[in-house]
Amino acid sequence: MNSLTSESLTDKEKSDLMQQIKQEVAVANAQEMLSKMSEKCFKKCVIRPGTSLDNTEQKCVAMCMDRYMDAFHLVSKTYSARIQREHDRM
Repeated sequence: MNSLTSESLTDKEKSDLMQQIKQEVAVANAQEMLSKMSEKCFKKCVIRPGTSLDNTEQKCVAMCMDRYMDAFHLVSKTYSARIQREHDRM
């Protein structure tokens, strides 16, 4: 069996592997965020689940998801800025 070690990879292969891992982590994070957002907004907005959402529930879910995304972007932006500041100090 061929064992894969970091010494056996070229710099390009290492870079490609890191890029692939970053993409997979980003996809997993997006899926988790969508799942949590859906769960939280459903619990908040859908009082009596049925076969469809009425207008009020649809508007509530849409607004909730918008607020959730706005908050997520604000936290992400703030976190990235903090990481950058700490990186710049090194």
